[in-house]
Amino acid sequence: KARELEAARGLSDELQAEYRFDYSKAKPNRFASRVDPTRVVVALDPDVAEVFADADAVNKVLRALIEAMPRKKRTTKQFTPEGGSELTQLQRDIDDFL
Repeated sequence: KARELEAARGLSDELQAEYRFDYSKAKPNRFASRVDPTRVVVALDPDVAEVFADADAVNKVLRALIEAMPRKKRTTKQFTPEGGSELTQLQRDIDDFL
């Protein structure tokens, strides 16, 4: 039914001419050289982002977490509800991430 209404109004799924992009006329991004290629951008979930004022705050917490982590990668035991694991869930998550 929506398609019938669009057809009646002369609308279609095709892009209008003013929205077509001619890639042959594209130029390199003049700001690309300003971006540090060693930086990694991470999207935080909204509830996590609420906690931090800026990128420096996030980096400070992550550096503290890295310092608190064991230096050598330990093999993790399978988690059992009886407490058969020496590592906390957070440590296991971090090990899995790394």
